[in-house]
Amino acid sequence: MLKGFKDFLMRGNVVDLAVAVVIGAAFTAIVTAFTNGLIKPLINALGGSDAAKGLGFNVLHGNDSTFMDFGGVINAAINFVIVAAIVYFLIVLPMKHIQERRKRGEEKGPAEPTDVELLTEIRDLLRAQQGNGPSSRGN
Repeated sequence: MLKGFKDFLMRGNVVDLAVAVVIGAAFTAIVTAFTNGLIKPLINALGGSDAAKGLGFNVLHGNDSTFMDFGGVINAAINFVIVAAIVYFLIVLPMKHIQERRKRGEEKGPAEPTDVELLTEIRDLLRAQQGNGPSSRGN
């Protein structure tokens, strides 16, 4: 049972999907809190036309909806770089290492079904299509 689970996890599509889910759900919230709480105040300290708003300026003086927030853009770029680095070093790099070991033959890849298992599956599918269902006899 554990071998089958390991084989399932080691398939490329499953790992790609897992990476996307993990990044979206967990890392983004943590990194956003880090950059908003620690990095953005440092960026905003560099100044701008209004120190209370941060690094940026108003296109139309007195109209807050025209504020161009350069600090927010820099903050988003830093978020992206941190999340990408975490994903690369904690997920992608170890997976590449495992795949290289498999290519060299040091570690077995996902188990392929045997000919007998495939033929049994085909037989059962044909019986189901004919409306007979699986046989009550043994395999």
